[in-house]
Amino acid sequence: MELIPGSNNLSNYEIVNPIMSGGTGNPIAGIVAGSSSSATSSSPSSTAAPSRYENQKRRDWNTFCQYLRNHRPPLSLAHCSGAHVLEFLRYLDQFGKTKVHNQTCPFFGLPNPPAPCPCPLRQAWGSLDALIGRLRAAFEEHGGKPEANPFGARAVRLYLREVRDFQAKARGVSYQKKRKRPKQKDQSPAGSSAIN
Repeated sequence: MELIPGSNNLSNYEIVNPIMSGGTGNPIAGIVAGSSSSATSSSPSSTAAPSRYENQKRRDWNTFCQYLRNHRPPLSLAHCSGAHVLEFLRYLDQFGKTKVHNQTCPFFGLPNPPAPCPCPLRQAWGSLDALIGRLRAAFEEHGGKPEANPFGARAVRLYLREVRDFQAKARGVSYQKKRKRPKQKDQSPAGSSAIN
């Protein structure tokens, strides 16, 4: 797969992380978002400003659509599958900022390595998981059927699970869900009794 600059000459822009950028440094989202601003600003006084989540979802969707257009051969959304989503996630790894140690690295499994190492920077699992959630919602908002959603494909779920498990081992961190404590009905010290 090869990405080529579009007609807007992407080579003049600094490459940054498409997931985490606020849109100003992201060449793909900035171009697409800038070109469609007239459609979103029809009546500024009658609509509320979109939330941060909605803005990020729109930028992510525009970035993915630009990725499909730049794909060789170009892909339409109707022909996009879970395999193409996986290609997109692997493409995003080059913009990652999270050090993920290889199994041969002496710092494999250490949460705070004492020295630098040549291991690659990748997208963090949490960023990829949140991105897929936003793209899954955006797909359905743009008329896609839930059963045909490539972002909900089994292969994508398995890939995210593998990334989570490997990064947990490589970085020495746990991605276990935190359990919520059940609320106690009687919180007074006199109401609780200890059994010895």
